[in-house]
Amino acid sequence: MNEAIEDIAARIVAAVSGSAAGTDGELVPYSDPLTVPPVIRPGRDGRQVTEIALRPVWVRMHSQVPPTLMWGYGGSVPGPTIEVRRGQRVRIAWTNRIPPGSPHPVTAVAVEREPGQADPHNRPGRQGAEPDGDVAALPAWSVTGLHGAPAGGGGDVRPDEAVGYGGTQLVEYPNDHRAAQWWYRDHARGISRWNAYAGLAGICLVRDDEEDALGLPSGEREVPLVLADRNLDREDAAAGGRLSGRLLHKTTLVTREHPETGRPVTLPFLGPYTTVNGTIWPYLDVVDGWYRFRMVNASNARVYDLVLVDDEDNPVPGVVHLIGSDGGLLPRPVPVDFEFGAPLTIAPAERLDLLLDFRELAGRSVRLVNKAAGQAPGVPDAAWDVPYPQVMEFRVARGAGPDTFVLPAVLSRSFERTAPGEAGCRRRLVVLTPPTTSGGGCRPELWEMEEVDALRAGPPAPGIVQVRGPDGTVRTYRRRARGEGPGPAVREGAYEEWSLLNLGAPLCPVHIPLAECRVAGREAYTVDGFDPALGGTRAPVAYDGDRGIAVPPGEQGWKDVFRVAGGEMVRVRGRFAGAYGRFAYRSTVLEHADAGMERPFVVLPGEVAEFAGGE
Repeated sequence: MNEAIEDIAARIVAAVSGSAAGTDGELVPYSDPLTVPPVIRPGRDGRQVTEIALRPVWVRMHSQVPPTLMWGYGGSVPGPTIEVRRGQRVRIAWTNRIPPGSPHPVTAVAVEREPGQADPHNRPGRQGAEPDGDVAALPAWSVTGLHGAPAGGGGDVRPDEAVGYGGTQLVEYPNDHRAAQWWYRDHARGISRWNAYAGLAGICLVRDDEEDALGLPSGEREVPLVLADRNLDREDAAAGGRLSGRLLHKTTLVTREHPETGRPVTLPFLGPYTTVNGTIWPYLDVVDGWYRFRMVNASNARVYDLVLVDDEDNPVPGVVHLIGSDGGLLPRPVPVDFEFGAPLTIAPAERLDLLLDFRELAGRSVRLVNKAAGQAPGVPDAAWDVPYPQVMEFRVARGAGPDTFVLPAVLSRSFERTAPGEAGCRRRLVVLTPPTTSGGGCRPELWEMEEVDALRAGPPAPGIVQVRGPDGTVRTYRRRARGEGPGPAVREGAYEEWSLLNLGAPLCPVHIPLAECRVAGREAYTVDGFDPALGGTRAPVAYDGDRGIAVPPGEQGWKDVFRVAGGEMVRVRGRFAGAYGRFAYRSTVLEHADAGMERPFVVLPGEVAEFAGGE
């Protein structure tokens, strides 16, 4: 008992003094209040330009850690929350005000995993690894993309058109869209994993009359939650020193070598510390009523499996209600009761619109935690996948009076499950390949496929994939392009169904811009027939009817990011409308996207596509 008291006392002293508790740099959870980013509401005149400047900013991520140098939009991390009305045309000047010669905020290292050792990349500090000098010398070169928003004049963000100090990226956003939560971040080619990690992210909210009519919680009771995992360097880089506050991007070099290059395979970044709005494990004071939380996963690669728990780490049912996803409100609210440990999952770039009902929790505290696979809520994962489960804490006080808000039975009356013209839509197959695939350069890829005659293809051969579907028919597909090769042409206004088939790559979230999509189905496939060494199938990958995969209620609304697990086909259906120009669909795992896991496509007027002999 005395040892426990002494440990608690040491933690209190450490929290007060601002030093790390103990030599392992362990931080006290829920020590700091949640920071809410500022709100900007651009003028209604489309000729007016709103400047949002990128600037260096010092952020106190935790009271026990020295301030951290980061880059922020408008001088804050995350950047300001942009609010616009549907149809309110807005021009934003994303201006780079990061002075030349400014040090890049991120220390990047790669640590090789020793045989039998737990993965070290998800632990604080860099274990003596030397920083990557090329990353340290990177200039402040940035281009901003607004996920979900078609830009005026057409086209998607172009990663190679980034700007340096003093440069401005002027973009016009029509915002002709139902109420939704978009978000913005850096997209600079090849370096977005470090620029976004440095803090360049923020939220944009589109409002409309349908949402207003619901009377949802607003003002101080509508709170953005930007989740991002981070790692921090130590004053003693080898081991044992207190956390320095310096951002650390640490990846692991897996000892198995790629058969072609002979190089170790580099895993995407996963950090030990979860930040919410830039603060590690914050708390939020609330009252016993309804709150609305607009959540986005701005992490480089981490997928969160969230559970609301009490002080004893038991799930708390009846509090969380999911009301919206990437593209806006769901048709109806979805209660999230965490039955049988089922979490609320959010992958990088996904958004969740949540209502939390604190009415029965006055005088209590509840916590949002990240549940590792196979672990009970709140329990650290011994393999270091989730070394610290904490996310944030809600401290519930008694309010001045009862909350009269009533959860609507119907949220979006304008939602259409099937639209005219959708049944006859064009179908495409995109496969996700494992990082060990021949010619893939130690990384997963996206391949666009076209159906061909099996006799002409002559399988097995590189780039040839055979698929046995639910009806038992075997279809043969040939890879059209990979990497920088030309992408497909899509007719503006057309409905398309894209089938995303994961042939053994890690779970991958895929972002499809411009189109408003729904998940039309999830199907299990046996993918043993795909041979990475060949780069094709030796036997058809086959539909596995014994492993039924239901589309969860939270995926039955509009989305633009889709989680695709190994051995799974996800069919997404939507209409590509609202803009012409060049676009790119991509993995939202930034380390994969920077390495080339994105593919271009172009949207053309239908008449032009037909005249040009396109698809």
